[in-house]
Formats: sequence, C-alpha cells, structure tokens
Amino acid sequence: MYISNVSDSFSAAHRLCGYEGACQNLHGHNWKVRLEVSCQKLDKIGLAMDFGILKRMLGSVLAEFDHSLLNDHPAFKAQNPSSENLARYIYEQISAQLEDSDAKVAAVEVAESEKSALVYRP
Repeated sequence: MYISNVSDSFSAAHRLCGYEGACQNLHGHNWKVRLEVSCQKLDKIGLAMDFGILKRMLGSVLAEFDHSLLNDHPAFKAQNPSSENLARYIYEQISAQLEDSDAKVAAVEVAESEKSALVYRP
C-alpha cells in the first residue's frame, strides 16, 4: 500500500455551543489540515496519486472555510464546527471526489494550534 500526504491551512473563527469554557466564546484559529490518501497500486508512470491533484482537492474544500465564521457554514448549522466535525466533513468531501479512483482517504488531521490536533480515520 502507498500512502500520500498533503497539507494546507486556513484561518477561521468558530464557537462551540454548549461547551463550558473559553471555547464557547467566538475565537479563531490558523487551522492546519493534513490529508492522508492510500492507494493499492501505481499508475502507468509509477505514481500512487498525483500530489498536485490532492493539493487542489484539499484546497478547494478548505476554501469554503477560509476567513469565515465556521458556525455559519451549512455543514455546521446542526452541529458544532469542532475539529472532530471539521475532519469528518473534509474526509467526506475528498472521499466523494476520489470515488472513481483506486485512491481512498485514509485519514484527515486537523490542528487548531501547534499543540492540539485531531485525526479522523474511518
């Protein structure tokens, strides 16, 4: 199995409804996201998955969030825009784009800071 990783980042604000603590207040992060994709075989020129394609896919999903209030995003109208829910949403969006390929999303890591990150694996 081959594992490809690409990373990107975005800046956005959010608040965690129902949370008892500082995160219930509006605050922002410079989020970092790492996408991990697995492939069982190589293509005819010896690539598992083109990094450029993966970067474009990840960038297009993260563009939905950049410089926004995540609570206003349609995906988070009924749930908190937590790292957990962000990671799952990104996983679902990229998985849909890879549906017709050998590549599968293996994991999505979302970091709110240099010290705090969450990994979603299906």
